[in-house]
Amino acid sequence: MTLKTIFENPKLTLAQIINMSVGFFGIQFGWDLQRANMGRIYENLGANPDQVPLLFLAAPLTGLLVQPVIGYLSDRTWHPKWGRRRPYFMIGAIVSSIALIFMPHSSALWMAAGLLWILDVFGNIAMEPFRAFVTDKLPDSQVNRGFIMQSMMIGLGGSVASALPWIMNNVFHLTNTAEKGNIPENVKFSFYIGAFFFFAAVLWTVFTTKEYPPQDVDFKEKVKESNKGFGGGAREIFHALRNMPKRMQIVSLVQFFTWPGLFLMWFYYTTAVAVNVFGGKDAADPVYAHGADFGSLTLAYYSVITFLFALVLPKIADTLGRKTTHALCLICGAIGLISVAWVHDKNMLYLCMTGVGIAWASILSMPYAMLSGSLPKDKIGIYMGIFNFFIVLPEIIASLGFGWLMRNVLNNDRLLAVQIGGGLMILAAIICYLFIREPKKTDEVLTSKLEVEENRSV
Repeated sequence: MTLKTIFENPKLTLAQIINMSVGFFGIQFGWDLQRANMGRIYENLGANPDQVPLLFLAAPLTGLLVQPVIGYLSDRTWHPKWGRRRPYFMIGAIVSSIALIFMPHSSALWMAAGLLWILDVFGNIAMEPFRAFVTDKLPDSQVNRGFIMQSMMIGLGGSVASALPWIMNNVFHLTNTAEKGNIPENVKFSFYIGAFFFFAAVLWTVFTTKEYPPQDVDFKEKVKESNKGFGGGAREIFHALRNMPKRMQIVSLVQFFTWPGLFLMWFYYTTAVAVNVFGGKDAADPVYAHGADFGSLTLAYYSVITFLFALVLPKIADTLGRKTTHALCLICGAIGLISVAWVHDKNMLYLCMTGVGIAWASILSMPYAMLSGSLPKDKIGIYMGIFNFFIVLPEIIASLGFGWLMRNVLNNDRLLAVQIGGGLMILAAIICYLFIREPKKTDEVLTSKLEVEENRSV
């Protein structure tokens, strides 16, 4: 009898699975709120389009530094009352919610950028342990249901958060314009609501969910190793980085070219819609404000598409294989981003964002599925943190270098920047299809549905 059989977790009810997933709703709410609105906030505070990438540097740098460390620490944490992962949920939620409240009161670019650093550091602290939480809690027979529930929370949180500025203006009639140096009222109240949902949703999971003691027989030895201090942890992280499995190296390269497309969309999409599609001039122009609100609404729409498509994605992957499925989804996203520049009727943006929503559903799950079976089980937290390097490194490069391209090559054309992101996503799709090898055996291919659902991430 194996250790896994001995320590099989008990089955949970549907209500218990919902409770342990609600925190993801709050975390994704916070992420999508900043993604949809930070470019607009920066421009309201006087930033030029070529300055925006550098001001977004907080997210990738904090992810690069924080996620491997939190993965390492949470693998080695246990408290009889607070458990293994929940202390990180709690700390991250408290500080992130405070940052969300203060963000729309930023009076200068440096203040908004500083608050974004705080928000991203503690958002990462809250998010990283959730990747292992479902596997910790659920038996194998319920893992599928647990990750499907998380995907539902991701889609729901993202769609509501992105739509909030439009709702605040069109339903509650809060103003969506402001003088330069100020933040519109509809954006301010969106951040207040975001702070509430981030904090309340994570606390709901913390106080309605219990954790089991670590089942790893080597857990005490790992704790002793961690007591060697920062140096011991750093050595283990760098050792894992140098010894990445070959499959992880290739999937990481796919990630490296996938994520710039998303970053450039988050940098420029809402302001591009405001200027290029609606014809607005600046943050004080009502036409610009209306366009930015509508852009946020279409971002909410792609989150809905993500939620719906995630329900059928495992079946598609089971039929076509993981790499083919992911490559096709990336192509859909690339077409969506590139075609934004050809839109003359604002409602066509929904069609563009349909492609992006399909790609986002696959990006949230398929790369992790393609890693399945190639990572050592006792170092999942560390390797998932390292895998995040290849998400944040391209954003660091874009943040440091894309401003120069915008200023000197692209003439600050926001739509052209979004199209370049689509082109990089096509390159990622080609690498995925040509270089990732999949198992040929029928019984292994038939497990793709399980692997997709077991490896979903924010």
